[in-house]
Amino acid sequence: MIFTKLILAHLLGDFILQPNSWVADKENRKLKSKFLYFHVLIHTVLTFIFLWDINLWWVAALVGVSHFIIDASKLSFQNIKTKKRWFFIDQFLHILVILGISWYYKEFDVSILQNPEFLKILMAILFLTTPSSIIIKILLSSWTPVAEAQNNIQTESLTSAGKYIGILERLLVFIFILVNHWEGVGFMVAAKSVFRFSDLAQAKQRKLTEYVLVGTLLSFGMAVLTGILIK
Repeated sequence: MIFTKLILAHLLGDFILQPNSWVADKENRKLKSKFLYFHVLIHTVLTFIFLWDINLWWVAALVGVSHFIIDASKLSFQNIKTKKRWFFIDQFLHILVILGISWYYKEFDVSILQNPEFLKILMAILFLTTPSSIIIKILLSSWTPVAEAQNNIQTESLTSAGKYIGILERLLVFIFILVNHWEGVGFMVAAKSVFRFSDLAQAKQRKLTEYVLVGTLLSFGMAVLTGILIK
């Protein structure tokens, strides 16, 4: 239970018990901010409380010291452009420390890597991410619609949004099939249709509508077929 307790302490300390005003002060004053030290102290105390074992005092101390080093590094090196990247690096390093402590106490069993069912599911999940996106892109490459010059409808979209939407929808469909909730697949199809309808109606491009429809059916079809094969 050490892993679970350390994760609970981390979630409470890093998100729930850290006001936005503390975050802003740390980013402005960096190592001079008193809230950085309050934040580390809260993490140390929370860890000790959740573990509630005097023999594990060194774990609370290690969590506190490592948290200070990681947060201080993030505050020292991040800027406006790298802020998002440093957030994920920061969280990854904190989790890595927790994993290391849990590994020391032999809380993890790597025998799951020898489990054929787990490996099949992992293979399917990996296939439904980037590999499926590339396959769909290649299949649709000859039909990619060209924006019409006379069309004044705003068609801007987020960078690579379509790719990530496709990955998320395939993974959700796959999960619904694994847990025998096929109605969830129908919900996904309906939800995407509703969100896409207004855009396609305004664009008034039959080619674009057909392109989106074929891409959607390919994406859902791959996820459904993969789920059936794995089951």
